[in-house]
Amino acid sequence: MADAMARALWERYEPVHDLVYFAPEVHRAADSLGMRGFWMGYFALRAAPLGAVSPSVVTSCFYVFHPARAARALPAAWTYATPADVLAARQDALDAAMTGLFGPDTVGSAEFAEAADLAWEAAAAADTAGRVLAAANQALERPDRPTARLWQGLTTLREHRGDAHVAVLVSQGLGPVEAMVLKAAAGESDGAFLRETRKWGQADWDAAGARLQEQSLLEADGSLTAAGAAVRAEVEALTDAAAEHPWTALGTDRATRLAELLEPLAHMVESSGLLPPGNLVGLTRGTYSTGR
Repeated sequence: MADAMARALWERYEPVHDLVYFAPEVHRAADSLGMRGFWMGYFALRAAPLGAVSPSVVTSCFYVFHPARAARALPAAWTYATPADVLAARQDALDAAMTGLFGPDTVGSAEFAEAADLAWEAAAAADTAGRVLAAANQALERPDRPTARLWQGLTTLREHRGDAHVAVLVSQGLGPVEAMVLKAAAGESDGAFLRETRKWGQADWDAAGARLQEQSLLEADGSLTAAGAAVRAEVEALTDAAAEHPWTALGTDRATRLAELLEPLAHMVESSGLLPPGNLVGLTRGTYSTGR
């Protein structure tokens, strides 16, 4: 039950979390801090809970990016704004983005506050040993505003799942590029978009594909073999299992209630036109997965 709940909740909180990457209010906030372009803002906003860490630390935590992608953004971002400044701007920007998208009546409702409190409680219960991004987000203070509280709770849960996913990939011997090639071969994401946004060259991508073919995980035409499909399924199943603890702690009824409360919010994000095509995170439901 908990494994299925972990996936069901992820499918609902991921689109809401993703406002931090694509909402115009967030882009304006990053610009106001002095960030130079989308990627500097992305790395600063996501890495800020860790403090002013080096690009090598962030590359390790984020896993799928070429080291040059982080190195172009960090540590330069910290010369424009401190991590504390970035965190404050992040809260304000998400408050503005969620209020603008969902409407003041929705974010001011009892149901929205209930969702924020449930998400925060689940995030506070998350097991973060060995999960650096989750632990850094979990350590942040509880925001007073329901918008910031909901987003921060969901983000902690998202990074909790992401840290687990990275651990699973490492345990399966799947490096950053191999993991993305398999994801694309499974039809979950656009491979070219993954490669370009994560700043890997075509030669890196082709070499990873060749390694997967040698392991009998990929066909010569780039499709998954039966063994490759089994590995992808195992990765997802292990990720779901590793992400179950917050939902077990919250309990079935309250986790189900949070899923119900998040459903219309996720749908509004998916229908907003803010999310790019290509489905970088591999969601299998809603407009995110279809790119509409």
